[in-house]
This record gives sequence, structure tokens and C-alpha cells, in this order.
Amino acid sequence: MTEHSYDVLVVGSGGGALTGAALAARAGLSVAVVERTDLLGGTSAYSGGACWLPGSQVQQRAGLPDSTEGARAYLDAIMTGDQGLEDPAVAARIEAFLAHSPELVAELETDPDLDFEWLPFPEYYDAPGRVPMGRSIQPVKIRRDELPAPVAALVRPPVELDRVGAPGRRTLTGGQALIARLALIVLREGGTVLTGHTMTELVTDGDRVVGVRCRTPDGAPDEPVEIRATRGVLVAAGGFEGNAAQRARHDVPGEVAWSMAPRGTNQGEPIAAAVALGAATDYRALGWFCPGLEQPDGGGSFTLGFRSGVMVDAAAQRYANESLPYDRFGREMAAGGADDPTRVPSWFVFDSREGGRLPGIAMPEGDPAEHLAAGTWVQADTVAGLAEATGLPAAALAATLERFNGFCARGVDEDFGRGADEYDTFFTGGEGPNRALTPVDQAPYHAARFVLSDLGTKGGLVTDPAGRVLREDGSPIEGLYAAGNSTASMFGPVYPGPGAPLGSAMVVASLAVRDMLG
Repeated sequence: MTEHSYDVLVVGSGGGALTGAALAARAGLSVAVVERTDLLGGTSAYSGGACWLPGSQVQQRAGLPDSTEGARAYLDAIMTGDQGLEDPAVAARIEAFLAHSPELVAELETDPDLDFEWLPFPEYYDAPGRVPMGRSIQPVKIRRDELPAPVAALVRPPVELDRVGAPGRRTLTGGQALIARLALIVLREGGTVLTGHTMTELVTDGDRVVGVRCRTPDGAPDEPVEIRATRGVLVAAGGFEGNAAQRARHDVPGEVAWSMAPRGTNQGEPIAAAVALGAATDYRALGWFCPGLEQPDGGGSFTLGFRSGVMVDAAAQRYANESLPYDRFGREMAAGGADDPTRVPSWFVFDSREGGRLPGIAMPEGDPAEHLAAGTWVQADTVAGLAEATGLPAAALAATLERFNGFCARGVDEDFGRGADEYDTFFTGGEGPNRALTPVDQAPYHAARFVLSDLGTKGGLVTDPAGRVLREDGSPIEGLYAAGNSTASMFGPVYPGPGAPLGSAMVVASLAVRDMLG
């Protein structure tokens, strides 16, 4: 068995994982990053790179009315129920997150290779403490030729390129910029990146975790690579969205093919390895959801920012405000339950105002001609013809569009309030009395089939405010830490705003490294 030893071992290479690795390396510790694929970044590299890290110096530089106290009021208003702030364990993790967010940003910005800027993007709930146009920040973009060649070669391309095997772009923005800048710090500080290593088991010495065993493409199944860690193992390897059996076991709606995780990843082995040691789990929050434009190959595409059109169920009825933040709309899609096909799939009905292109942002959108050939999009000269092509009841579809078009003329969505919130109008450019309400009345008509996609699961290992993985009795498993979608989300079923998954993962990973440093 091949053996290696480091101070800190990080499993995964998303934003949370690389934050932990970068901070540990900057602190002078020897660090190894274990990644199952050949590229770094996972779903983080596909993301817009928004980081929900309240109260930092970046928001202050931008002159935003943001503060730790404001973020606390916001979370207190939206996090209610049995996974809300009434739970002392949840409240403790949130307090640690709020206290450390500005500290983390300040520490990261001391590095010459990492700076942030404010990203205008509305938060997802109208509640006390909400900051107009949002409080999220993002890493400053960087050109590929500004990076050392080994770093540039490791960054996963954006999803629309990665899924077809194309190389990344010349300028890295959003999540790619975050991954590139963090990976640059890790390698600059002497860290080791081990791609093609799939973690299969945690190594223990008594009750303490002291490393992992990994399977490699060239290694025999009975000859794993063992990697030791003297200070701790940080598991930040995503959830189990790529594992159909685990999704079914924990009642996570949607299908593997519809998830936005890189294909063939996030099977949940690190979570299972911790569970084998007695780790506590919580799967109630399910996932970070979104409407997914169904692709001709059966996959789904993260979709947001509808500018016009309506989403209807199998009865040709609208069932929610189409301009809702994507996770909230996804949860409306899933409201009927996993065994109710009424809303999954849904049909998004739109007209020809944009030349037959989808009036929204889908990543990737795909080729309309290929969609039409596959039947994931249909087109007709009349509403009746569109109903026939989709299998929707014709009279009901006509009535739905007539009612919606009336709302557009009056400027008020009497059914779901579309256009009443700042998020609703962020992407729109309608010219009527309500910018979020544009009629569907220009032939030919189109309909695109939508499924329930996700940005990852959000149930998993239970941790304390320092990121330590806990047993069922509440005691920590020494030497084992976890962050991001490998854990039960600190936000429960709530998605506070752009970058909440990344921000929370980064903070917990940082707190875990602090604990390792003592």
C-alpha cells in the first residue's frame, strides 16, 4: 500500500475545500487536496461565484447598508420551524458563521492573489435585514494567462463547455475565478493536489481519524493509496446528488441526470465513510433546487431569470410566480412529492418575442433545433396547436394564457404576485405597467419541458460550530471535519441569497482549519 503523510488532508476541491486548503497552507502546514476527477472545482466551478459572506470590508467599500446585525435579523426572519434558529445547535452554527464571515474575507484579502468585489444580485426573501440589491460578493476575474500553467490546466470549465468536453475560456470569472485563485494559493504555498483519487475509507488510530484511503484509476482495488493527516481531515466533497440509491433512501426529489454536479461525481462515499465511524446525519433539508431545462440527452440545466412566459403543470395551470428565486421555485415544483408527476415535468410556454430563444438564463441552454428534434421543445402557430404538441388540455392552456395576458395589461398578477419583489424584476425588461409581466401573444408559440434540477444535496454529516463531525451522542470524532454539501446545511431548507452554499462552506472550512491549528 502506498502511503503519504501531511498535516492537513482535504477531500474535495470546491470553494469550501480549497478555502480550507489555502488557509492551512498559508499557515505553514503541509496540505494535500484529494479530488476524484482530473479537474478542480466541482459544482463551484460551474457557479456564478457569488459568496454570501455578510458584514465584510467588501460590502463596506461598496457603501452597502450591510452588517452582521442586519444579516442576523434577516436569518432570524426566514429561518423558522424545526430546522430554524429556535434549535440551539442551529443557532450556534449561524452565530459562528456570522461572526467569522468578515474575518474570513479580511484574511483572504490579505493574500496578493485574491480580492473580492460586490456583486449586485437581490437576496431571495423580502424580510427584515435584507440589503437592497443584495450583499453577495465575488472574486475578481482573472485571465488564464496570468495563472501558472499547472493551475490553469486544473480549473474545470464552465458547465456548457465541460459537458461537451470543450476547454475553458480565456478569462475566468465567477466560480472559475474563485477556484483558480484558491488553487493558485494552495500550490504557491507548497500544497499538493492529487487528482484522480476517490476516497473510499477513513483511517483511524483508536477513536481518532488520521487519514483516508483512496482508489486511483491505475491502482488495483485491493491496493488503495493511504494518505495520513496529523492535524485533521476536512471532508468537503459535495453531497450525494450523483447517487440514485442514496437520493431515494433520503427522499431527495429529482434524478441524478438532472443534477448540476459534474457528471459521474458526488456519489457520497465520504459521507458514508464517516457514518461507518458513527457520525450523526441530518437529511431533512433535501437539496438546493432549481427548475431545470430538460436537455435532449435527458439532463437538466440550471435555469433562472425568466423575462416572459409562464410555467404550467400537467393540467395547464400556473402554480407559482415564475420569477421566484430558483430554489423557491424548485421547491414549488417538488411540492406534490416525488411520486406526483403533476409538476415534474412542467412546460414553460413562451412566444416569439426573442426569436424563438428561451426568455430566460439556462446553463446550458442547448441548441433550439436539437431541442425541437428531441421533443424537449415544441413549436406551433396557435395555442391549440401547442397544446396538442405538448399533450396539455387545450381549453385550459388557452384560459391560462388569456388570464395571464390580462394580468400583463393591468400590471398585477392576481394569482401569484409576479413583479411585486425586487428579485422578480432584476432580470426583466418588459415595457408594460409591470416589468415582470409580458404577455404571451406573438405566434409562433413555444413550450420547453422542465424538470426538477438541483445544485447539490444539502443533507449529510452533523457538525459543530468549528466544523467538527459529531457522533449521535454529540461528541466530536477527533480529527474529522466537514463543510459544504457533505454536511447538513446550517440554513436548513432555506436558501438565503446568492452564494449561500459557497459562503457557508468557506466559513466552516476556515473554522475547521482554525481548530486544527489550536
